[in-house]
Amino acid sequence: MVSQGRLVFAVLAAALGSSFQHGYNTGVANAPQELIERFINESYVHQVGTPPSTVIVKTIFSIVVSIFSVGGMVGGLFTAVLANKLGRKGALLVNNALVFLAAIMMGLADLAGSYIMLIFGRFVIGVNSGLNAGLAPMYLNEISPVHLRGAIGTLYQLILVISILISQILGLKQILGTETGWPILFALTCVPAVMMLATLPFCPETPKFIYMNKGNEERAREALEWLRGTHEIDKEMDLMKLEFQELQSVPKVEFSHFFRIKSLFRPFLISNVVMFSQQLSGINVVFYYSTDIFLKAGLDREKATYVTLGTGVINVLMTVLSMGIIEKAGRKTLLLVGLGGLCLVTVMMTIFLYFSKYYQWATYVTIFWILVFIVFFAVGPGSIPWFLVTELFDQSARPIASSVAVAANWLANFAVGILFLPIQEGLHEYTFLIFTVLLFLFCLFIFLEVPETQGKTIPEIKEFFAHLDNSNPSSPPEPEREK
Repeated sequence: MVSQGRLVFAVLAAALGSSFQHGYNTGVANAPQELIERFINESYVHQVGTPPSTVIVKTIFSIVVSIFSVGGMVGGLFTAVLANKLGRKGALLVNNALVFLAAIMMGLADLAGSYIMLIFGRFVIGVNSGLNAGLAPMYLNEISPVHLRGAIGTLYQLILVISILISQILGLKQILGTETGWPILFALTCVPAVMMLATLPFCPETPKFIYMNKGNEERAREALEWLRGTHEIDKEMDLMKLEFQELQSVPKVEFSHFFRIKSLFRPFLISNVVMFSQQLSGINVVFYYSTDIFLKAGLDREKATYVTLGTGVINVLMTVLSMGIIEKAGRKTLLLVGLGGLCLVTVMMTIFLYFSKYYQWATYVTIFWILVFIVFFAVGPGSIPWFLVTELFDQSARPIASSVAVAANWLANFAVGILFLPIQEGLHEYTFLIFTVLLFLFCLFIFLEVPETQGKTIPEIKEFFAHLDNSNPSSPPEPEREK
């Protein structure tokens, strides 16, 4: 019987220290917003000598929040360079240096009386998170057996949503949401980095990187035996050799090839559209501004805060559920169910946000639809984009494709964070109709263009795109059976 203990250890070692940074620092600035704005005000007076206007304070706070996404874009674009130069595991380990730098800057910003330090720290941890968002799914994909690839890939999103919830809980005024506690809240981001440095060095580099990038078959076999807990790995080694032989027959993939070669352009387009669909679904509006939405729907601040925590709990529970069904229902099906459900929910949210201005009961119906929104998001759009990108490309194209797709994800994240409030000021409760239109278009694209990758090997998926010019099947071809 094959032991999965070492595989589980490697998966957790890579995912905990990487995905946690992404989620924790996405949500950490929300709860202590008033405290951070007070710190910005005092820091501004100390540095400039005159008190800032409310607009200046709000602007600086928005920079503190949004600079994280800018750092994520930068980090995402460097994924391919580090993944190819240092390896997937090596790059993940080296990336932790940025965590400690960021933790020091953010943790000491209040003591130094400098909001510039806080902004810089947020940018640095954003770079770290952008790199993690590309490197960790790549590592997880390359160490996973085919039949567990989807479930293991979903783990990145599961830890991400758990860490968002943890940041929201720790940010409560009863815990670290205090005058002296909020710098500690930001500095705690170093804890998962310590955990990764204590565990990941005991895990191997991915067998595919060792064999296909370094050309060392013996070490790749040893790494695969360690991960599988058995010497019976000949079938996986044969698949790896087949993929390697195919790579040897084609030129090395460069960025320009994604626009010149149709069999690369199609999966490249799919990767980026799916990433955009995740961020432009409206999910970050719910997470960034849910408390404000609940306040406008008629709840008091304390109730709004706890309902926001409730959305985080539901997101975690539904992500766990998606791990159990993703290898049965398939990627394309869950994406369509999730995005299609979100499309309908945004219509219902618009209707009841409108009525909540006149009827108290509509407030609670609005909350219900926001919770349903979280359910549909977690079913597919929340987790699938992170690992679908790594499934669509072989070893030579995967790092560059992941770099661009992750950067696209952070770009969309940044755009939503910056544009939502100004748009809301103009459209009010009709703002979610923008997401309705976008979600419909994403559903249409996925239905027409995205193949099902469940249970398919990389060569099978690659063959599907190679045949797109001659046919238009709905899924990659089944593997040829031995006669």
